[in-house]
Amino acid sequence: MKNKGDHFLKEVTHHIKSREAREFVTAELTYHLKNAKSMWVQKGMSEEAAEGKAVDEMGSPVKLGQELNRLHKPKVDWVLIGLLVVAMGIGFVPVVSLGYTEAFLVDKFIIVMLGIAAAVGMMLFDYRKLEKFGWVFYFFGIGLLLIFLLLSYIPMEAINGQATVFLGEMTIEGAMAVPFFYLSWVFFEGLLALPFFFIAWASFLNNKRMKVWQICVLFLFSSCLFFFISSLSVSFIYTAMVFVMLWWSQFRKKTVLAMTVVPLGLLFIGGVFFWFSAEEYQRTRLSGFLNPEANAEGSGYLYLKLEELLLSAKWFGGVENYQFIPAAHTDYVFVSMTYHFGYVFAFFIVLVLALFAARILMVSRGIKQSFGTLLLAGGLALFIVPFIYNIAMILGLLPLTSISLPFISYGVMPTVLNAFVMGVVLSVYRRKSLVGAGLRAT
Repeated sequence: MKNKGDHFLKEVTHHIKSREAREFVTAELTYHLKNAKSMWVQKGMSEEAAEGKAVDEMGSPVKLGQELNRLHKPKVDWVLIGLLVVAMGIGFVPVVSLGYTEAFLVDKFIIVMLGIAAAVGMMLFDYRKLEKFGWVFYFFGIGLLLIFLLLSYIPMEAINGQATVFLGEMTIEGAMAVPFFYLSWVFFEGLLALPFFFIAWASFLNNKRMKVWQICVLFLFSSCLFFFISSLSVSFIYTAMVFVMLWWSQFRKKTVLAMTVVPLGLLFIGGVFFWFSAEEYQRTRLSGFLNPEANAEGSGYLYLKLEELLLSAKWFGGVENYQFIPAAHTDYVFVSMTYHFGYVFAFFIVLVLALFAARILMVSRGIKQSFGTLLLAGGLALFIVPFIYNIAMILGLLPLTSISLPFISYGVMPTVLNAFVMGVVLSVYRRKSLVGAGLRAT
C-alpha cells in the first residue's frame, strides 16, 4: 500500500499503544485494504482511485485506531497473578514455621525472586516467537540430559565437610570440586530439561509436516535418556506432559488413541517383567506400599508414619506432642503443614493449587492459536501431575517418590519451573486478542 493507504495505516496505528498490537493491526488492515483495492480495480477503477475508495470504506482512522487499541490491548490475567502471589506466600510458611535457619529463609527468598522473574519475563515475551525453534529446544534438552548422565558416572562425595570428586586415579578436592557438585545440583534428575522439552513438543505437535514415526522416535530417544539417569519420577511427568499435548494436537484421534494404547500395553508387559525380574529390595519397597502393615519395620514404616501424622492432626492445628517429620519442607511438606496447622489449612493449600489448574483450563477455552493451546495443555500437565501425585502419595494412594508439591515445597524446581509455566500461560492470555482468523502475512 502506498500514499493514501500508508498514511491511513500510520494514522490508525498512531492511536495503538502496544507495539505487538500495532504490528498485528498493520498486517490485518493491509490485508483488507489490498483485497478491497483489488476488488475496485477489477471493476474498472484506476490503482489510485481504487486505493482511495478502499481507504474511505474503512472510516475515520482516529476512531478506528481508538477502537482497535481497546480491542487489542494486551491483557493481564490478574486472577492467575493473584494465585501466584498467594502460592508463593504459602511457600514461606514451612521454612518460617518449622524453625529452619536464616540461610534457608534467604535461599527461599532468592528462589521466589527467580520464580517471579521467570513468570514476569515469560509474560512479557511473545510466546509465538518460540514456535520455530522447536528443534533447538529439543536438542538443548537432550544436551542437558547427556550432561547429567555424564555427571552421574563421576564419583562425588563430601568428606569431612569438603567436596571431593574422583576422576579415575585423580582426586579433586576443595574449591575445584565445587563446580562438579553445583552442576550435579543444577541438573538434578534432569528437571532442568523439562521446560525445553515443553516448548519443543508444543512446536512439534503443531507442525503438520511431522509424521507419526518422527514423533515416536523423538519421544523414545528422550525417554530413554530420562530412564538412564534413573529419574523415574521426572520420566513420569515428562511422559504425561507429552501425551496430554498429543491429545490436544492436530493429529487424528484414532491415531492418538493407537499411539497411547500401544505404550500402555508395553508398559503393562514391562511391569509384569519387572515384577518377576526385580531385585529383592525393589520387591520389598513395592510391598511396603501395597501392604505397609506387613512391613511396618521396613519399607512400610514411612507409609504408616505419614498415616499416623495425618490422623493425629486437628482442624486448626495445635498438636501438642510434635513428632519428627522427614523432608518436612520438601517432598512431605503437605503432611507437615496438615500436622502443624490443621486440616483447614491443608484444604486451603489444595484449593489454591486446584484453582491454578481450573484457571489454565478457562484460559485455554478462549485461545484460537493452536501453538498457544498446546503450550497450555503441556503447562497444565507439568503442574497438575506433580500436584495430584504428591497429595495422593501422602494419602497412601500412590507409592512414595521424590515428586514435590508445586510452589509449596522448598527448592528451585518446584517454584521456578512452575512459575515459568504460569508465565507461559500469562503470555498466551496476554496475546489472545492478537490472533484472528483474518490475519494474513503481508
